[in-house]
Amino acid sequence: MRFEGTADYIATPDLAIAVNAAITLERPLLVKGEPGTGKTELARQVAASLGLPLMEWHVKSTTRAAQGLYEYDAVSRLRDSQLGDERVHDVANYIRRGPLWRAFEAEGRVVLLIDEIDKADIEFPNDLLQELDRMEFFVYETGETVRARQRPVVIITSNNEKELPDAFLRRCFFHYIRFPNPETLASIVEVHFPGIKASLVRNALTQFFEIRETPGLKKKPSTSEVLDWLKLLLAEDLAPEDLRRDAASALPQLHGALLKNEQDVHLFERLAFIARSRRS
Repeated sequence: MRFEGTADYIATPDLAIAVNAAITLERPLLVKGEPGTGKTELARQVAASLGLPLMEWHVKSTTRAAQGLYEYDAVSRLRDSQLGDERVHDVANYIRRGPLWRAFEAEGRVVLLIDEIDKADIEFPNDLLQELDRMEFFVYETGETVRARQRPVVIITSNNEKELPDAFLRRCFFHYIRFPNPETLASIVEVHFPGIKASLVRNALTQFFEIRETPGLKKKPSTSEVLDWLKLLLAEDLAPEDLRRDAASALPQLHGALLKNEQDVHLFERLAFIARSRRS
């Protein structure tokens, strides 16, 4: 069981090594990187490559670790007791299984994605230590212990919004997805837009990396954003020579796909103003 990438996902050699190392060690793979670099998509492509079902748990700021195991719906049970429903006599009817429980009870091995774990409270990762380590947990309401039939391939993503606890990090295999270099990004573009003109890709990526490397940029455009930009360029049927920036503002064509806040738009307008002042 080895991951080498897929026809729809360009996996660099170090990323493939990290995935396969985590599978061999039976440790969760913790993946960090800039937003838009394909962390979430990695789990989907690992599942597709290995022929395994995918279960996704998207973490929010209000998510509690216990929700990944199960939730006890006491309100529904109280309502049913008032209505005289026979279901009320079996507490199991009010246990809602979470993504970890569903992954543990699956007939075969699955890929479990825990997406954006850093969005939750700082104690969230620590609350999952035992469950991810032992692959089991106890259901207090029913008195049963749920054990994984087969250890799932666990992929955890983080946007580095907050530091994760050391005890949690010790139990993971870590990989940081670096932003693709121009050659890798060109390969990614070819996967998404087969047959695209090489001259258009060359001019677009040259301009894209110039934007990313502009000092003072608040939010650097990501892989997903350059793909959106190229999709718009193709939809507008723009030629490579049409990508010349507006001299008045130094902004690229359809810049709204790349620059996502007014500070960065104003930055390029100021740079254009300074350039014009120097020439005059």
